[in-house]
Amino acid sequence: MSSRLRIGLLGGTFDPPHLGHLWLAELARVALNLEKVLFLPVGQPPHKEDCQVSAVSHRLQMVSLAIQENPHFFLDTTDCHRPPPHTTVSLLPLLRQKYPAAQFWLLVGSDSLRDLPTWASPRQLLQMCRLGVLARPGVAIDWDWLETPVPGCKTAVDMLDGPTLSLSATEIRAWAKRGHHLAYLLPTAVSSYIDQHRLYQPGQP
Repeated sequence: MSSRLRIGLLGGTFDPPHLGHLWLAELARVALNLEKVLFLPVGQPPHKEDCQVSAVSHRLQMVSLAIQENPHFFLDTTDCHRPPPHTTVSLLPLLRQKYPAAQFWLLVGSDSLRDLPTWASPRQLLQMCRLGVLARPGVAIDWDWLETPVPGCKTAVDMLDGPTLSLSATEIRAWAKRGHHLAYLLPTAVSSYIDQHRLYQPGQP
């Protein structure tokens, strides 16, 4: 068995971090025998440049609260403390400097795998990491279609077998803005933080 440090990478806006994020991280940790999973909040997501995103300080604190009970989960601020563009392919060399001997798995849902050809430099990305992919309901992967723009994609993917939690931070924010409670969607500490700081309140943009 390889002695290389096995690290999962879970990037995202985390606005807010929810149980779906935690479940993907834990499922991948067990299935891929990962020593740690890094939660990597992005500063300004390139696909959300025209959307209002909660302040980085709030998102970092919410991630810290969300992962505090799992000793294998770690907050890494590399991505949110660097200049744009915040692409995964430009982030990985920075993480390699921190963990020169590690083997990386980028943890995503099958919807992200389906959209891989639209990512920045997907071929280069797969030279630097593997993908740990959890199936999403209603998302079918056409491997022949994916292999055309991203050759070798199929052999770089480890599919994760487990239940799927169909949660979306966008839907959670919308639910909160309609005045609903967020119990059972988020860790209790995160829900309390949102209440305390009045995030996602009705009437907010």
